[in-house]
Amino acid sequence: MVVLGIETSCDETSAAVVSGSGDQVAQKSLVILSQDVHRIFGGVVPEIASRAHVTAIAPVVDQALREADVTLGDIDVVAVTNAPGLVGALLVGVSYAKGLAFGAGKPVLGVHHMEGHLFAQSLEHANAIPPFTALLVSGGHTLLVDVPAWGEYHVLGATRDDAAGEAFDKVAKLLGLPYPGGRHIERLAREGDPSRFRFARPMLRRNQQPGDDDYYDVSFSGLKTAVLLAVKASEDAERDAPHLARGFQDALIETLAEKVRRAAEQHDRRRVVLGGGVACNQALVEAIRRRVADLGAEVYAPSVRLATDNAAMIARAGLFHAERGERDGWELNAFATRPLSG
Repeated sequence: MVVLGIETSCDETSAAVVSGSGDQVAQKSLVILSQDVHRIFGGVVPEIASRAHVTAIAPVVDQALREADVTLGDIDVVAVTNAPGLVGALLVGVSYAKGLAFGAGKPVLGVHHMEGHLFAQSLEHANAIPPFTALLVSGGHTLLVDVPAWGEYHVLGATRDDAAGEAFDKVAKLLGLPYPGGRHIERLAREGDPSRFRFARPMLRRNQQPGDDDYYDVSFSGLKTAVLLAVKASEDAERDAPHLARGFQDALIETLAEKVRRAAEQHDRRRVVLGGGVACNQALVEAIRRRVADLGAEVYAPSVRLATDNAAMIARAGLFHAERGERDGWELNAFATRPLSG
């Protein structure tokens, strides 16, 4: 089966082609066009993102087909992200996918963006398949998911306020760093003294037990406020910036690593799959590897291209559903929020 994937949930216009069956799937092409204009505003501007997608989507899809050396006639299904995300941006992708599929006489299939992130690592790591514990961390989402099988997802925990990537961006802004802030915080934190600023690990208590409503959940708004207060109290915030970055990153990472450990141990998983832009943070990856090492768990982290919002993961998830005979009608719509099904 050959699947064309389209992704426009935020500020990346992406198209990709994958082919194969079952877990034997090959990525034939992947084109990602990022919108750098949002750096001027320190965050994604939805209207600008939507207009940029309109301009870019046709040439991006054409390039993905050329690189895969296929035509629309070779495509079996057009898979497109239809939730969650910026609804205007999603509508561009969904509308284009439906028009393209209708014109070519092909079926269309909507894909949940976060399910795409679950599938992303399987394109690079043959063993990144269920059963596994998944941590999905990006600018808009933080989810801890148990995955006993493809299509069967149990959301164990989520953020109650800021997503991990959002917290990185906001703290970066406090420290005068560019947007997006994740890689700048990570770089600066390498120079920091971990003992200078030790922030409380949010939603981690020694007496937490499985079944507690905060056992797997995370919250980063308080941590962000603690950093803000530390910046205001500092006599030289610029000098202290590396130490503040290190203290913040250590607190966030230790929290996530502990939550992953709990999930893997409680559900007896020997694989941990990371997804989303924050999964590129090497300090996070190494911390999780150390935390689950005694369980004998292998940790799979994506490359930068498959960690960011990309169409290859959407095509891969679409292929799974298409092989089961699933299709969507022409009434397929876009949704800003939608639970992870299954």
